[in-house]
Amino acid sequence: MKRELDNLVVQMYASGITYEEAVREFRRRYIQEVLGHSKGNQCKAARELGMHRNTLSRILADLELDPVQIKLGLKRPPRGEHSLLSPVRMVGSK
Repeated sequence: MKRELDNLVVQMYASGITYEEAVREFRRRYIQEVLGHSKGNQCKAARELGMHRNTLSRILADLELDPVQIKLGLKRPPRGEHSLLSPVRMVGSK
């Protein structure tokens, strides 16, 4: 896993993705995964993330994540619509 992360960081840097963009996208994907695992239950997800539920709610708003969509099973966009972490997007970004 460390090697995969190292390769991803190199690709992101080479593609001109800023630190802020990279961190924001990591946070989005990580929280999406935890929320998906908890079937959209924000209280359970907040516990797993080690934060208060209100903090998670603020982060969701800041990251423009819709917990209802995640709960309905739309936690990941279609293959061609992934954001910064998608190898397809990174090749042609910026």
